[in-house]
Amino acid sequence: MIRKLPSFSPSLAPAVLRLTMAGVFMWFGVSQVTAPMNWIGFVPDLAISLSGLSTATLVILNGGIEIVGSIFLATNLWSRWAALILGVHLFGIAATLGWNAIGVRDFGLALATLTIFLDSREWRGTFDRSIKRRI
Repeated sequence: MIRKLPSFSPSLAPAVLRLTMAGVFMWFGVSQVTAPMNWIGFVPDLAISLSGLSTATLVILNGGIEIVGSIFLATNLWSRWAALILGVHLFGIAATLGWNAIGVRDFGLALATLTIFLDSREWRGTFDRSIKRRI
């Protein structure tokens, strides 16, 4: 006999996705800020030549952006915009890496992150929107 799966609140799935992606970006961001030398091999030459910054500086800046974005995702403050920026950024990383194990994984994570931006249920529950309603 097949049993019916338990149903959960429809708003639970977007929140779980948002918090999960916040954790992923926080881990990568902290890792890049604390150990930039482990990540310099992933920085494309084009980014170095266009920015004029050292590879380690680019890694630290990228890590800082990912940390700030993950905080916005976790707190649900400007989470849709953070998801858009982080998702597009991750698409760029996936495209740079190409179709290998890491690139395909990053492509999937980028789609998951952009889903947060596209999901209107998440928009209704954002902290910044509730502040606007009170003003």
